[in-house]
Amino acid sequence: MTIVLSTPTADGVREAIAALRKWQHDEAPMQLHPGDIGWNYRFGTAETAAVVRTWSRDGRILAVGMLDSPTVVRMTVAPEAFQDEDLARRLVEDFSLPERGVLPEGAVSIEAPQGLLLHDLLTKEGWGADEPWTPLFRDLAEGAEDPGVWIKAIGPEQAQDFADVLRSAFNTTRPTREYRHKMSAGPFYAGARCLGAYDDQGNPAAVVTVWSAGPGKPGLVEPMGVHADHRGRGYGRAITVAGAAALREIGSSSVRVCTPSSNVAGVATYKAAGFAARPEIADRIRKV
Repeated sequence: MTIVLSTPTADGVREAIAALRKWQHDEAPMQLHPGDIGWNYRFGTAETAAVVRTWSRDGRILAVGMLDSPTVVRMTVAPEAFQDEDLARRLVEDFSLPERGVLPEGAVSIEAPQGLLLHDLLTKEGWGADEPWTPLFRDLAEGAEDPGVWIKAIGPEQAQDFADVLRSAFNTTRPTREYRHKMSAGPFYAGARCLGAYDDQGNPAAVVTVWSAGPGKPGLVEPMGVHADHRGRGYGRAITVAGAAALREIGSSSVRVCTPSSNVAGVATYKAAGFAARPEIADRIRKV
C-alpha cells in the first residue's frame, strides 16, 4: 500500500497524539512524546497543526513528525515499523525533497530515535551527526522524595510567574503569560502538570511542566527552568523531583528528558533528581 504524507487538521493532531501515546513504553529509546506536541500548543491550535506531519499506510499512522523550527524535524515511528524498509525510504525522500513540505533546502536536522532503519539510509545519503545529547530517565515505581522547598501548582493566575522564570532561565524574551493559557487549552493538557518552586519570600524560583502519556507509560519533562537569581540553590533538583512525584500520582511508570551534553549543569541537575543517564545520541544533519 502507498504511504501517505499529511499535514493534519486540528482533529488530525489528536489522532497523531493518540498514536504517539500508544508508542511510548519504558524500554523505548528517547523519541518524540505526546508532550512535545502538547508544549507546542503554547503557540496556538492552528500553529501546532501546521507543524505536525504524519505518514500513514492503509489509513494507519506509521510515523509522526513535528517541525521544532523550519529546519528541524523531530519524529518517531510505530515500534513495529522501526525496520520497515518502505517507510524508511519514503521518510528519506520526504526529508530530502523540499517540495514535499517537510524540510527546506540547505542545512537541516532530524531528531529520530535510535534503532530506526532510517539512520542507515541517511548515512548512505551522506547525512552526518550533530552535537551529542544526553537522555536521562527515572523509574517511578517507588515514590519520589520530598523536594524540600515550597511547591505549588502553576495555574492560569500564576501565568506571569511561569513566563518570568522561563524568560530568565533561557535568556529569552519569548515566553509570555499566553504560553501558559494556550498550552493548557490544548487537547493533551489533561495529562500534564505545571508546577512552581518558590523561595521563602514567595518569589518564583523554578518551574516545570511534565506530561503523561497515560497510565503505565513514561512521562516527559518539557520544559524545566530555574530563574537566574536562584541558580545554585537546589531549586532545579527540587522542581524536577516535584514533577516526577506529580507524574507518579497520575500513573506514569517513569519520566524522561533529554538535554545537550554540553549543558553540564543541566545533566548534573537531573542526575541529582534521581535520573540516570543513558548513552549519548545525536540528531542527523545535512550541511549546506
